[in-house]
Amino acid sequence: MGGGGILATMKLIVKWLCSAAALLAVAHIYPGVVVTSFTSALMAAAVLGALNTVVRPVLVLLTLPVTLVTLGLFLFVINALMFWAAASLLSGLHVAGFVAALIGSVIYSVLQLVIEFVLERLFPK
Repeated sequence: MGGGGILATMKLIVKWLCSAAALLAVAHIYPGVVVTSFTSALMAAAVLGALNTVVRPVLVLLTLPVTLVTLGLFLFVINALMFWAAASLLSGLHVAGFVAALIGSVIYSVLQLVIEFVLERLFPK
């Protein structure tokens, strides 16, 4: 593995750890989301990442007409569904209903934007 591969792997691990910390922050900021431990946050970050990589693009494509009509606002619903799905798959992440999933996913998305911004500065291409 070359130097670029090692940096890419490091970036992925740091992003995973930061995403888990972001989930803990969401739980701290908003009482509708509960994360029971850092291990649960790590697992939830991995599941959310997998759902957002595999399932979300399919949902975005299937709901494109609704997304266009709502001027993109339906993407918030898709993000909330991904958040809610992750909570339903894991015992260490609890979301108190769809509205909690919507609010939690918005907070998590904002934190993910900050994480991406910082990581692009730390690990330039």
